[in-house]
Amino acid sequence: MLTSSVKPDKMGSYEEEDVTFLLRDISHLVIETKTEEREGLIQSGTHYSEMLPVEYQPTADYISLFHNTLDLYAKRMAIAVGVVAEQIKQKNGLENLVLVSLARAGTPIGVLIKRYLKWNYQVSVPHYSISIIRGRGIDETAIDFIFEHHPQASIQFVDGWTGKGAITSELEAACTRYNTHHENQLVADLAVLADPGHCVRIYGTRDDFLIPSACLNSTVSGLVSRTVLNYDFMEKGDFHGAKYYRELADVDVSNLYIDTIEKEFNDVQSAIQASEEDDRTPSWKGQQSVERIQEKFAIDNQHFIKPGVGETTRVLLRRVPWKILVNPTFSNDLTHILMLAKERNVPVEEFTDMSYSCCGIIKEL
Repeated sequence: MLTSSVKPDKMGSYEEEDVTFLLRDISHLVIETKTEEREGLIQSGTHYSEMLPVEYQPTADYISLFHNTLDLYAKRMAIAVGVVAEQIKQKNGLENLVLVSLARAGTPIGVLIKRYLKWNYQVSVPHYSISIIRGRGIDETAIDFIFEHHPQASIQFVDGWTGKGAITSELEAACTRYNTHHENQLVADLAVLADPGHCVRIYGTRDDFLIPSACLNSTVSGLVSRTVLNYDFMEKGDFHGAKYYRELADVDVSNLYIDTIEKEFNDVQSAIQASEEDDRTPSWKGQQSVERIQEKFAIDNQHFIKPGVGETTRVLLRRVPWKILVNPTFSNDLTHILMLAKERNVPVEEFTDMSYSCCGIIKEL
């Protein structure tokens, strides 16, 4: 059992002042599993966090689509970043604020929020990226590390988007567990850029639009993999692990992504100030859509239903999809979904009875 003085490994391709990853570098291990094999293992009981998917290597057309999407949505992203950053400031103040993004989808969003607060308020708040794993909770060693270095920390958890709210619920349970055994207390409020699941109070938008960082894997997330927790080769009490894909440095767009959106802050300031909503109460409307999909398509396991653009993209990049549902009302946002579905020969079906623009359904093996 390791002590609280354990230190994380230096990893990631972001600027050092943008984020500190509280992770153990397991790059020396080969734990990537081919998609079909990994899916079979997950469906037969192996936890998804014990192995990694093979990193998707995008085609030239797909990379070009990423750049076009980034240009198209940079302003919309900048507005959503500003809106959520202002709410975080209002809730926590800036004096003891510590941003804690959930690796890895939360990491670029945490970097952007930190950059916005620096740009608008000339305050550089600490930002860490830590692991949370569905069914296994949050990395408590990382939380202990943060409180050790920031005893008065007002921790604000940050993620990229909500799907059906599994991580929202996981975070609440994890914070309750942590608070029972520790003097320092956590508040489980999750801040996200987009909340199509309607399951958080702090968000930039509830539109289910394409967050360009959802299009790619490590090459838009600081070259860091998904997080891993496997005690066959990891030590209890240590940080959760991740791989640092240094070999992909020549195709890394992590900092380009951040810089492109940051450049828009000045032009969207009035839109940020104008976008206050009165009622931010979570209605969990997304979960109701998931239940309708489950019933309509006779799906036994709700884990097979992955709603929203971000989650649907993940299904296409690293799971075995059965079909993709698209809501034609939003089809202008789904070019990359249709491209990936075509690449992988996955059927696409129109379905309007959902609050999401699309939904990925995993194939039962």
